[in-house]
Amino acid sequence: MKEFKPVLNGFEHVKRFWDSGRDTVVAKVLPGEFYVSKHDELISTVLGSCISACVYDDKLGVGGMNHFMLPATRGISEIHADDLNCRYGNWAMEYLINEVLKNGASRKNLKIKLFGGGKIISSMTDIGEGNIRFAHAYVDEEALNLVSEDIGGPWPRKVIFHPQSGKAQVKKLKTMHNNTIEKREVKYLHDIEESNNETDIELF
Repeated sequence: MKEFKPVLNGFEHVKRFWDSGRDTVVAKVLPGEFYVSKHDELISTVLGSCISACVYDDKLGVGGMNHFMLPATRGISEIHADDLNCRYGNWAMEYLINEVLKNGASRKNLKIKLFGGGKIISSMTDIGEGNIRFAHAYVDEEALNLVSEDIGGPWPRKVIFHPQSGKAQVKKLKTMHNNTIEKREVKYLHDIEESNNETDIELF
């Protein structure tokens, strides 16, 4: 059994557990959270319309994952990464990248994988599509190396990411009949939009 090595500074609040099936420690990232590790452990999350970016340096063995959603926007066909309504996605991306770099990664070695952006909130406009457009705009505008993605579609996903190697596994939850993820994301979106009216707020 692998030991629970101490988390990196700033990530003590992220829940970690022992996964006996995978014989390793797993850190569970919830909406609005991110996690960075240099250890031989896994990071997991479950996504609906939210996006997770996995950012890593596989040469130096450090990486991390975030989990974010933009406020709902209507009638916007073109999204720029520095738009005001994208500040939550900006925060999630910048803090994740900065923490990966701070813990030893080299910017020239950084690779990114994107997951999520499904259309699962049936009562709203396609929030997942807006999240995807933001993520692509951010990658383009920051000239980052996007190596793979699994995005869009009508289903939630479970993502498991190994931060040292950058390997990721995705399971599409096509047989999921309950609306737990949709309810969670509607609440998360409501919280974002409530705070979006305030000026000096940090979401996470």
